[in-house]
Amino acid sequence: MSTLAAAASTTSTGEAVQFWVLGTVAVIGALATILMRKAVHSALSLAGTMIILAVFYLANGAYFLGVVQIVVYTGAIMMLFLFVVMLVGVTAADSLTETIKGQRLLAVGCGLGILLIAGIGNASLKNSEGLAKANAGGNVEGLAELIFTKYVFAFEITGALLITAAVGAMVLTHRERTERAKTQQERALLRIREGKQITPLPAPGV
Repeated sequence: MSTLAAAASTTSTGEAVQFWVLGTVAVIGALATILMRKAVHSALSLAGTMIILAVFYLANGAYFLGVVQIVVYTGAIMMLFLFVVMLVGVTAADSLTETIKGQRLLAVGCGLGILLIAGIGNASLKNSEGLAKANAGGNVEGLAELIFTKYVFAFEITGALLITAAVGAMVLTHRERTERAKTQQERALLRIREGKQITPLPAPGV
């Protein structure tokens, strides 16, 4: 705890305000990710949480990691998941149907039991080296050395989790079609019978 006390004593007012404001928003976004009833809203909440994490990385001097967080995770992976969910057209009824029972409680338990406790325990037991020593040879070089030496197994496990998340997103959004898809003309006739507004024809090539 002496390390945490020393770090707190050297934290400026701006850093403290930034941490508590953005940290609160990040926690709310993480909770919204698992509590939202629609898959699109959950994906947007997770994307917002990732952007806030990138701001934390940039504020702590990990510029390369912050840029990667925005470009790769938020800009590529999360947007890919979001577009897949929107293009497949998962409705609210599908989002409410949980194929894995208790997955929300399991996600909360893993988040609180593993990430939070392990993070606080790691910060309490180990001494901080500081940004100057960590970035002595360059932020990219220091990050690469840690990833491919000390934390290589954690890095591989993270990659496996990302692949599992991608496969899970495909499984959750996949729906077997049990009947023939209606043509555009049949959909238009159905709208006329129901008294709904008829949309114009799509552009050429669609």
